[in-house]
Amino acid sequence: MAPPTFTAIDFETATRLPESACAIGMVRVERGTIVRRESRLIRPRSPEFEFTWLHAIAWNDVAAEPAFDEIWPLIRELCEGVDYVAAHNASFDEGVLRACCEQSGLPTPLPRGVGFECTVGLARRVWGIYPTRLDVVAARLGVPLRHHDAASDAEACARIVLRAHGCEAA
Repeated sequence: MAPPTFTAIDFETATRLPESACAIGMVRVERGTIVRRESRLIRPRSPEFEFTWLHAIAWNDVAAEPAFDEIWPLIRELCEGVDYVAAHNASFDEGVLRACCEQSGLPTPLPRGVGFECTVGLARRVWGIYPTRLDVVAARLGVPLRHHDAASDAEACARIVLRAHGCEAA
């Protein structure tokens, strides 16, 4: 079976609201090889930030950055032709993507029939890892990680999927 083509995605949010995305990391994998990495800061509609303590992103960091709808072409492009989109705790990232699209009046970029693969479930099924926080899974697999940095989180997620498919040495 050929290795999958997928895009790993990670969002950081400013608040508990899913439409408050303030950063995105994306890693495109084709035939078992990382072919592209992208990360962007995103200016949410509100200057309210409650998670700066977690990801070190504050309003001053994003005030001059593009809004979600300006990042849209990049997201759409990186999701074209994929078998699925991967995320760690996929329900969170899928919820952020859908909420940001809805708030911006955009359809989600996923083609019909393309869904999310959750690396939390993958880590449990393939390796029996518990707890399954991204930092724990990455450490167990020897995957480099700067946790809560969207680019690093997305790359770690991609590498977890690749390991599960036997595409990367442990």
